[in-house]
Amino acid sequence: MTEPNNLDTLLKENRTFEPSAAFIAQATVTDESVYQSASEDPQAYWAQQASYLSWSKPFSTILEWDPPHAKWFSDGVLNVAYNTVDRHRENGRKNKAAIIWEGEPGDSKILTYDMLGREVDKAAHMLIHLGVKKGDRVVIYLPMIPELPISMLACAKIGAIHTVVFGGFSASSLKDRIIDADARLLITADAGFRRGGIVPLKQNVDQAIIDTPIEKVVVVQRVGADAHSTMIDGRDLLWHKLIETMPKTPFAPEPMHAEDTLFILYTSGTTGKPKGIVHSSAGYLVGANTSMRTVFDIKDDDVFWCTADIGWITGHTYLVYGPLSAGATVVMYEGAPDAPDRHRFWNIIEKYGVSIFYTAPTSIRTFMKWGHDIPQSHDLSTLRLMGTVGEPINPEAWMWYHEHIGHGRCPIVDTWWQTETGCAMIAPLPGLIKTKPGSATKAVPGIAVDVVDDNGTPVTPGHGGNLVITKPWPSMLRTVWGDDERFRKTYFGQFSGMYFPGDGAHLDEEKYIWILGRIDDVMNVSGHRIGTMEVESALVDHPAVAEAAVIGRAHDVKGQAITAFVTVRDGVKTSPELMTELKNHVVVKIGAMARPEEILFTAELPKTRSAKIMRRLLRDIAEGRALGDTTTLADPSVVDSLKLQYQDKE
Repeated sequence: MTEPNNLDTLLKENRTFEPSAAFIAQATVTDESVYQSASEDPQAYWAQQASYLSWSKPFSTILEWDPPHAKWFSDGVLNVAYNTVDRHRENGRKNKAAIIWEGEPGDSKILTYDMLGREVDKAAHMLIHLGVKKGDRVVIYLPMIPELPISMLACAKIGAIHTVVFGGFSASSLKDRIIDADARLLITADAGFRRGGIVPLKQNVDQAIIDTPIEKVVVVQRVGADAHSTMIDGRDLLWHKLIETMPKTPFAPEPMHAEDTLFILYTSGTTGKPKGIVHSSAGYLVGANTSMRTVFDIKDDDVFWCTADIGWITGHTYLVYGPLSAGATVVMYEGAPDAPDRHRFWNIIEKYGVSIFYTAPTSIRTFMKWGHDIPQSHDLSTLRLMGTVGEPINPEAWMWYHEHIGHGRCPIVDTWWQTETGCAMIAPLPGLIKTKPGSATKAVPGIAVDVVDDNGTPVTPGHGGNLVITKPWPSMLRTVWGDDERFRKTYFGQFSGMYFPGDGAHLDEEKYIWILGRIDDVMNVSGHRIGTMEVESALVDHPAVAEAAVIGRAHDVKGQAITAFVTVRDGVKTSPELMTELKNHVVVKIGAMARPEEILFTAELPKTRSAKIMRRLLRDIAEGRALGDTTTLADPSVVDSLKLQYQDKE
């Protein structure tokens, strides 16, 4: 792989930050020997971490590894909902706040572990009443409201498999996921709020479920009359009316074998079809729970806020399953950071005394643009630890976060991981590891990470290559739903016996890892992974478009912005109106997060003699870099023409 041009700047970063004596004094992990012991005997390490959960039948087998398939704790039995809610009701946390929910319009609700448990039990009874059985798939398409984690936990309690679809996805994207999961029940809301506007979730559902297996739709009333949603007799049911009729008695958790599927979560790939990532019950929960204790140093009096939407893996792991399995208090926020104004996040931290704050570099760069005077007008003294997630963070944003949000006293855990890995894989343990702005530092204990060249040979310090994980870990994906061959090829097809996440990395002289971003055709836009093929397919779906090529261009705030190069059909006239129409068409087909930032109309696209589009050259053109080798192009003059067009546009 080729390292990006900004690598020299990145690796000249020589500032380091040791954890403070005050933080070390209370940190959960302070003994560096944990790295060595976990490396020497990872199975013993993970068995010890698994002992923090409650098992209805203890495991005797730790790992069965038949590459690329792993089974962890396979003869053990537990229930994830019991471990995240019920056991805390029994061990003295009954009246402790589990979820502190803040709605965008300003409404709020606090659910204690006992209150959450009762709501989950009623929802579990409801699912059974609607005919859902162990192993059935339930699609959840909800805004960030308490009914979302309640629905997930109810599925876990009865042994159903949930697949949460981000509320920003379009009807078309929702439909694809329903069909792939073969789901018969869908839980949604009449609508949701976003920056004062209304997101028409139920209207999207009505379009999406045509010609799908969905038989019943349960609808939470969130917005009311302004949602302009309709209910179909015999198919659509109101959540609150159903819940009112359910038994108030506890629901006995379904005993689940460790390898039973907990959820499917769809993620973008290099082909147009999203991949249904399958996570197991025990292994996933062990990973999520372990990282809460080790990476996030969770304490019983912490208030933990992960700002991610639950529609993404970060929200699954660090808003629902991780913190709740650790008995923590977690903040859940429905809206955007600038609604009703740019003080929103800092108001929430101040209001609830948030002590651990976990957000994306995209958000941090936005806060920087807004100015440090906004957070400085708030009391953020309750913060003691901060994290970043979703993409590599540039050193300038890291330093701003450190100085203006953490006021120099809070360690920052920059975490690298994916939907597929289940939990944080590379991150500093905050009581042990000195941090470097821009580096995720080292693999957490129990995780075996390396950087290899294109032949699979480990690089020496000071060099870059492909990030790989060389040994199985409990929270790894088990397969791609319905397509195990795709699982094998996508993740284990590049390097024999090693998991390849598709990211490049550089190993510095101290063996710190610097994540360089995607090396395949997946873009990272504001933390959302979007396949180039998905956007290209959406554009070509428009009757005016003959061909399209999409790249992720470097963007100061979003990390990457989507640039589309479009060739129109004969007889079609290009115009600003067509450009707007195409952008909106992508939104309809995929969702707002996939809207191209810019579209450039071109007569031809640069292709090799074998007709492969040279996206590398398009990326160089869009980012103003010197062009590399163009000798393989069928028509090198196409590049010169495109370059002139792009310069004229600017």
